[in-house]
Amino acid sequence: MAVTFRTDSRQTSSQLQLAPALDGPQLEKRATLVEGSSQPLDTENGAARYHQVRLTGLQPDTPYVYRVKGAEGWSEWLQLRTAAQGFKPFRFIYLGDTQNDILSIASRSVRQALHATASPALVVHAGDLTSQRDDLVHDDEWGEWNQAGGFHYAAVPQVVAAGNHEYLDSLNPDGSEGRVLGPHWAKQFALPGNGVKGLESTTYFIDYQGVRFIVLDGTAALDLDTLDRQSQWLEQRLKESQARWKIVVTHQPLFTCARPEDTGPLKAAWKPLFERYKVDLVLQGHDHCYSRLSNENGRAAAKKARAAGKVQGPVYLVSVAGSKMYGLNDRARRQPDRSAEDTQLYQTVEVLPSRLEVRSFTASGTLYDAFDLNRDTQGRNRLSEPAGKLPVERFCSGETGPDQLPCTSRSKSL
Repeated sequence: MAVTFRTDSRQTSSQLQLAPALDGPQLEKRATLVEGSSQPLDTENGAARYHQVRLTGLQPDTPYVYRVKGAEGWSEWLQLRTAAQGFKPFRFIYLGDTQNDILSIASRSVRQALHATASPALVVHAGDLTSQRDDLVHDDEWGEWNQAGGFHYAAVPQVVAAGNHEYLDSLNPDGSEGRVLGPHWAKQFALPGNGVKGLESTTYFIDYQGVRFIVLDGTAALDLDTLDRQSQWLEQRLKESQARWKIVVTHQPLFTCARPEDTGPLKAAWKPLFERYKVDLVLQGHDHCYSRLSNENGRAAAKKARAAGKVQGPVYLVSVAGSKMYGLNDRARRQPDRSAEDTQLYQTVEVLPSRLEVRSFTASGTLYDAFDLNRDTQGRNRLSEPAGKLPVERFCSGETGPDQLPCTSRSKSL
């Protein structure tokens, strides 16, 4: 486990106090000092320093408290819990793009998720955490992203995938256009470093209480010629895993709900691997709409397959938490099991020994979608939809949105 924090440039040492989570207030008397490393960052708001402290030797399934030191003294104590050593049920939150109007609008989805979900063990972000457009102050955006999650992000581990907006346009030495990861990313997120060589900041895996999470970098695969290397690494990580459940997180969706065409290169390379190695969920963003797809042949075929008791392959989810909305493409009302546009959402996933319970909620807290993946004794999944009526699917009708206000979704041609 790792903790990252930011101070002003005066605080050059990276110090953290760690203690067992006592029932009384005398935490400091049991605390030990842990030191880490720091890196400077010159921002639009002035010089800052990012600190990373890695915590090792912790007992599994145990609560700890920590605080970090800045130039003016120590922070408040924050409490976290380490993962259990083997399988143990847990729940996590999955968020699509926050990206735009992060504090003013996207924070509502984030905070509703954190408020309504009892003791989430992780928060999974499917990329485009910020926009990083040329006309925006990037340091302010990252400040809004951190403020949106507040102290929760300091107490609950964040599993982050890089989206295309985590990259900035650049010029290669030969004068050609290139892409480079924004300077905040690697300093802010202390990731495991076990990913594809050269992509350790954006590809990695973690094993958490019986689930293997594999994070891929679709932007680097599509724009930086790393698809083959990522695919080879992905296959090895899937092949070696003994985890009960396998979940992949990547930004660009294989099956799109807004763009005219599916993401062909990723679909051709990764879909066969997901199916061969029995990936359970693929969590995605990028399209600024909602889609739950369980059968490439469409929702009618999916419903028929469920009724016949057929084995379910990977379920592909796309979601959006922020304000930017894209209109649905011509497949999105008939191919996914359920879809939505002009709608902010968050998802919860309950991990049980023989079932994944996936629920999608609107930013107001209304249940919008629900399904379970049920595992039989032979390790095969079948998808079921819990009893109970869901709201009508949220689509725009002409210029009118699902809230009977002007539709904010815009067509995405590329």
